[in-house]
Amino acid sequence: MKNSGIFETGDGSHSILSEKFGVTYHSKHGAIQETQHVFIKHGLKSKLGTSHSISILEIGFGTGLNALMTLLEIKDLSIQVDYHTYEAYPISMETAKQLNYPKLLGIDSKKFLIMHEIDFEKEHLISNNFHFTKYKKSFDTIGFVNQFDIIYFDAYGPGQQPELWDKPLMEKMFLALKKDGILTTYCAQGAFKRNLKAVGFTVQTVPGPPGKREMTIGKK
Repeated sequence: MKNSGIFETGDGSHSILSEKFGVTYHSKHGAIQETQHVFIKHGLKSKLGTSHSISILEIGFGTGLNALMTLLEIKDLSIQVDYHTYEAYPISMETAKQLNYPKLLGIDSKKFLIMHEIDFEKEHLISNNFHFTKYKKSFDTIGFVNQFDIIYFDAYGPGQQPELWDKPLMEKMFLALKKDGILTTYCAQGAFKRNLKAVGFTVQTVPGPPGKREMTIGKK
């Protein structure tokens, strides 16, 4: 447990301290609370009811919490979700098995762990309405055009990887979204929001999750 960098956040859910970047994967105030607010409430739920299918691009698979909570949110809905996620530095299976998300969320741990186990670059059917593809690639390799309804932008912060918050990647994400698609992220940095606007996004600042005053939504 100690070597994995796992610790308990304010809502009882686990997060990880990255040794490589010296930052945590989630808010110390609550990993599940943060994902629910930033990515489910302001991302997924904003598109539910608009179509029989939703396509999601996640920048930063990390612990897999965003994908797991998306799977849980749609499990009883008549909707198909096509979920693509990028992660250049995957966590180990040993670490994934120690995370307490399935227990706290009341979901089968097998559906969580399989997302860490499966091969990269291949589509997998995790449930009857959740199609899942992950890529072990850096985020700047994204080359999608008009494919996604939602982007979960969950990269490490501008202080750790400033290149991921600059115009070139913002342009790639703008191109990847369909018309009326949205990007949602925990970050509310002024320079980042200016970069979003510069590449064509309409930017909205909304209240953040517990412990954070604001977050950002970009609309195409």
